[in-house]
Amino acid sequence: MNADLAQRASHIKLFVSDIDGVWTDGTVIMNADGSESVVFSVLDGFGLVSLMRNNIEIAIISGRDNPAVAARAKKLGIEEVHLGFLSKGELIRKIISRRNLNISQVASIGDDLPDLEMFEHSGLCFAPPNAVNEVKAAADYVCTTPAGRGAVREVCDLLLAAQSARQNAS
Repeated sequence: MNADLAQRASHIKLFVSDIDGVWTDGTVIMNADGSESVVFSVLDGFGLVSLMRNNIEIAIISGRDNPAVAARAKKLGIEEVHLGFLSKGELIRKIISRRNLNISQVASIGDDLPDLEMFEHSGLCFAPPNAVNEVKAAADYVCTTPAGRGAVREVCDLLLAAQSARQNAS
């Protein structure tokens, strides 16, 4: 991790994440009854819990409203969950304002065009390698680990390492 990225990552207090194509590989399994199933990585889950244990809050903003996502977030202990929101810019502004944070304290991860609105209000932006080109170009860091298979964990580990280095330097 380069010095600029590490310095910026060391001040993050809120991590905002899209879901489909970030926590998942973007695949949706449609069951015969019309319900959907998705697959989540336990590696990503542990990374997110680790962030929360280290006082970095998590917020989810997803364009799709999927009960499996709500259940996964609840299981991980994530309380700030917004499903069915394609207008992500206005929502992230409200979340930031409610917490009295500034943009430099916010990181976000996304993979598709609606996530660019989140990036506009984030001091540090991440994208999985499967993200559309526009999102990868706007990201400060493109993960090497695939979405749904540890990309979120890669970001969590990066944030935690930067914060640990800052604390050890103090």
